[in-house]
Amino acid sequence: MKRILLVEDEAQIQKLVKMNLEIEGYEVIAQDDGHNVLHTLESEHIDLIILDLMLPDIDGIQILEQVRLRYSEIAVLIVSARDASADRVLGLKSGADDYLTKPFNLEELILRVERLIQRTQPNDPTQVESYDFGVNEINFSTYEAKGQNGIFTLTHKEALLLKMLIERKNEVVSRQQILQNVWGYDVYPSTRTIDNFILSFRKYFEEDQKHPTYFISVRGVGYKFVSQENG
Repeated sequence: MKRILLVEDEAQIQKLVKMNLEIEGYEVIAQDDGHNVLHTLESEHIDLIILDLMLPDIDGIQILEQVRLRYSEIAVLIVSARDASADRVLGLKSGADDYLTKPFNLEELILRVERLIQRTQPNDPTQVESYDFGVNEINFSTYEAKGQNGIFTLTHKEALLLKMLIERKNEVVSRQQILQNVWGYDVYPSTRTIDNFILSFRKYFEEDQKHPTYFISVRGVGYKFVSQENG
């Protein structure tokens, strides 16, 4: 099930849009302010954001720019009462994939949502969407994983780093490559932060955390995921 983050402060519009999207089979997380958007993206798997620009606490363009710095793969549909040509141009230049002005037709909104989600789905058959190793299972589409202690949900960055290591299994991946691919243009974390991610992976997936067999640190270079599994 595709998951949509709806950021809309007008209660009636939020309720109507949420209900109609759920009827179409989408899971919708609704928020009426902008400050929690990045936190939600960090903790939840989101396929598309519907973003109102005129929020009470922060301008929607600021949110859009922050989202684009961190999550370039998530589609963003602006829905706004700002209907001037200059506003539409600004929204698209700031990284929106589409722009719909209020008032809008619900059927048109749903069609635009469907088109954006279809367009942003991965079409590279070589990309890993799920992977099994030992007793462990990872579904990168849903962020759900099964490890040594049962089923749990990965964070966005955990999923990105895991996918990168698995797609390059048995190869050493440098810290610089991890920073560029997982953190992008965001403020780079310390090396210790990356170490903590690896420690978490060992806790999730290793039978013996002190003697890991899957997630290996290569001193002074980076990390590698070791497996003979074919996925």
